[in-house]
Amino acid sequence: MAGEAEDEVPGSGAVFTFGKSKFADNIPSKFWLKNDVPLKIACGDEHTALITENGKLFMFGSNNWGQLGLGSKVTVNKPTCVKALKSEKVQLVACGRNHTLIYTAQGQVYTSGGNSEGQLGLGDCDERTAFQRVGFFDSHGPIKMLTAGSNTSAALTESGKLFMWGDNTEGQIGLGKESHVCSPQEVSVGRPVSWMSCGYYHSALVTADGALYTFGERDSGKLGLGTDQLPGHRVPQLVKSIKEPVTQVACGGGHTVALTDGGVYTFGLGQFGQLGHGTFIFETRLPRPVEHFRRGRPCQVSCGENHTAVVTDAGLLYTFGDGRHGKLGLGEENFTNQFKPTLCSRFLKFSVQATSCGGCHMVVLARPRDPSCDDMTLEDDDATEDFLEKPYVELLGDTADTSTLQRTLSARVRRRERERSPDQLHTLPPTTPGCLHPPLPTFSPSIPPSKTGSEAGSAVESLTDTDSVKGLGETTDFLNMTHMMKIDPGDQTLTLSPVQKDLTAGSAQHRSKGEEEEEDNADEEEENADEEEEEDNADEEEEEEDDENETETQEEESLSPSPEQLKEESAVDGEHRAEVTEQLHTTAEEKPDSVRPANGTADNMSKSQSGSNTKRFLFTRLSKSKQDNSGDQTPAESTFSGDATIQGQPPPAPTSCSSNPVVNRGRAQQRSRSGTCTML
Repeated sequence: MAGEAEDEVPGSGAVFTFGKSKFADNIPSKFWLKNDVPLKIACGDEHTALITENGKLFMFGSNNWGQLGLGSKVTVNKPTCVKALKSEKVQLVACGRNHTLIYTAQGQVYTSGGNSEGQLGLGDCDERTAFQRVGFFDSHGPIKMLTAGSNTSAALTESGKLFMWGDNTEGQIGLGKESHVCSPQEVSVGRPVSWMSCGYYHSALVTADGALYTFGERDSGKLGLGTDQLPGHRVPQLVKSIKEPVTQVACGGGHTVALTDGGVYTFGLGQFGQLGHGTFIFETRLPRPVEHFRRGRPCQVSCGENHTAVVTDAGLLYTFGDGRHGKLGLGEENFTNQFKPTLCSRFLKFSVQATSCGGCHMVVLARPRDPSCDDMTLEDDDATEDFLEKPYVELLGDTADTSTLQRTLSARVRRRERERSPDQLHTLPPTTPGCLHPPLPTFSPSIPPSKTGSEAGSAVESLTDTDSVKGLGETTDFLNMTHMMKIDPGDQTLTLSPVQKDLTAGSAQHRSKGEEEEEDNADEEEENADEEEEEDNADEEEEEEDDENETETQEEESLSPSPEQLKEESAVDGEHRAEVTEQLHTTAEEKPDSVRPANGTADNMSKSQSGSNTKRFLFTRLSKSKQDNSGDQTPAESTFSGDATIQGQPPPAPTSCSSNPVVNRGRAQQRSRSGTCTML
C-alpha cells in the first residue's frame, strides 16, 4: 500500500479519497495496493469499504456501531483487511449509514454494524461488531446487487427479485403499514427489477423494461410523483414524467438522480446545488433534465447526502452539490457549493472507473489514462484548470514591480518637500494598474508642485527613488505594513505615512533613535506652527488687558502713588521679568520642544514654546507696552527699567513692593490664566 506522486500511480489504479473519510487526516489523498488491484468501492455515512480483485475486503472510517466488522468499535484511519473473511471471496459490498452488507462467491450474505431497526436482517435488533451470516439467502438464489440506506437494506437477485428489510416508518422499504421488519421481505412491482437504490428515508428501483418506481418519504418532491400518487407513497409508485427508459437510479438525503440513455434527470431538494440546475432552482417535484451534458454520455451516477457525482463514458468525473469538507474533489481549499456539474480537473490524466458518495466524503477509483487514446470529450463549459490548487505566487504574479508602497514617500522626504513649497497642495500620484485604487482622492502637502520639461522628470525620479522608502524596511511585505494618518490643524489636510510594523521585539531598527526624535520634533513643529502664531496673538491681547487691569488695581489700592514708588515697582517688575527670562532659557536648553495644547498654566506654556520663541514673545510684549503708554511717564520708565534688566544692566535696588502681598499673588495667578509667565 502506498501513496506518492500522481505520475507514479500504477497501471492497476488507485483509490482517491475526498472529504471526511478519516483517511490521511481527512486531507485529499490516494492509496493503492502493491500485490492486488482495487475493484469495487462503497461509502456509508462516514465509513468506506473496498473489494480487491482477489476478493479481499478492506474497511476504514468511523466504527462507532461496529460497521467495519473488525470485532471492535475503534475508528480505523487506514484501510484494514477483514481477516475473519479470509476464507471467503467477497464479490459485493454495500454501506448504509451505520451498517455494512457483503456477498461472497459462496452465495452467502454477511452483515455487521448498527441494528436498531433490524437492518442487519438477523431476526433481532442487536448490533454486531463482526460480520454475521444472514441465513435467509442460502435458499434464494444468487445475489447480483446489494444496497443500504439509513436504517434499511436491500438485495436484488439474479432473477430480478427484490428483498428489503429494516426501517419502514416512512414506507422506505415498500411494505405498506409495517413499521419495520427484522428479516428480508420480498417487494414486488409485477415485473423483474434490474436496479435498486436506498436513500436516507426513501428508495427507488428500476425494472427490466426501464420503468422507475419510488417510495418512502414524500416531502420536497424527492419521489418525483404527481399529487394524485403521493397518498400511496408507502408502496412503489411509477414515475410517469420520464418518458425514456431508465438504466440507473441513485437516492441521496433529499434528492434522486435517474440515468437514461439520453442524459441525467434529477428531482427533489437542491438547496446545496445537488440537482445541478443552477442557482435559481432549489427544489423540483418532477424530474428535470440536467442540461450540462451535451457531448459526453454519462454512464454512472452516485448520490451522497447532499452532493452528486457523475462519470462519463470517457472516464471524466463531474461533481456538484454540497462542497463542505472538500468532498467534491475540486481542490484542497475549495469547499464551495457547486450548482452545476463541475469537472474534476485533477482526473484529466486518469480514467475514472467508479465513484461512491457518502454522507461527508467521496471515494473515486481511477487508473492512469492511456496517452495514445484521444477519446476524451469535454463540454463547452468545462474548466480544465483548477486555480485554487495553484500556489498564490502564480496567482498574484510578481508584486515587487507593482507595489503601491514603492510610490509612497518617507517622512523625511515629505518634510523636505514641504520646506521647499509649504503653501502648495497636490494630490498623490496615481496608482499603477496592478495596485489597489483608493475610494476617495487623498490630498497631502507632501508632493512638490508640478514642473515641466526636464524639471518634471527629475521631480518624478526623486519621488519614486528607493531612498524615499529606505527607512521603512522591506516595503514589498504587504502583511507587515500599515499607514499612519496625520491631520494638519492649520489647513485641515491629511498626510498618509507608511509605517513598518515590529515583527520581533529585538529586531534591529532601520533608523536611529536620534533621527526618529529629530524627525518627530520637526514634523510636530511644522504642523503646529500656525497654531502657535494664533496662540501668541491671543496671549498678547490678553496681556495688554492684564496690564490695564493691574494699573487699575494699583490705583485702587494706593489713591495717589508718587512717581518714585512707580519707578521702584517698575524696577522690581523688570527684575522679575529678567529672572523669568533666564529661567525659561535654561528650561528650553534642558528639555526638547514638545507641542501641547495651551491650558492656561505657566508650566504647560513653558513646555509648548522654545527658548527663542519665549524671548521673542517678551520683546513683543514690551514693545507693545511702549506704544500703548507712550504718553505716560510712569509706564515708560517701567519699560526702560525692564529693557535695561533684560540687556544685562543691574536694576536699581528695590525699596518697596506692592502695598499688599495678596495683590501680587492674585496678579501672578491672573497672568497664569492668561497664558503668560507666572511672576515669582
